Amino acid sequence: MNKDDRMPSESEWQIMEVMWAQGGTMTSAQVIDALRNRGGEPMSDKMVRVLMNRLCTKGLLDHTQDEKDARVYHYRVLASRKDCEKEKSKSFIKNYFSGRGNGAVAALLQTTDLTSEEIDELEKLLEKKRKKEV
Repeated sequence: MNKDDRMPSESEWQIMEVMWAQGGTMTSAQVIDALRNRGGEPMSDKMVRVLMNRLCTKGLLDHTQDEKDARVYHYRVLASRKDCEKEKSKSFIKNYFSGRGNGAVAALLQTTDLTSEEIDELEKLLEKKRKKEV
């Protein structure tokens, strides 16, 4: 499976968000409750379970069966948020900006309001990037 096939869809990303926030193992029922409490676009219980299985197939989640109840699975995250964001960003730049990172950055800067602190942070990142390429 190539990296693009492994990246979570928008719906799968919502599940990953819940799992990353929890930091430990969760059952599908716990994920469903957490999604309901977050608000947003509602998903059926069945859809959440299907998406969690897809995330397992993609290697982003893993699961074990409950020792006392074989119908219950405990899921845990295998991929960090940072790694997923990195791959999602690469895919976004490749698919929408023909691989041109500067085009993606320019488009985001032109459409986003930034505070002085955020601009300072970006300048530091750019300077760090420049030093790595020298």
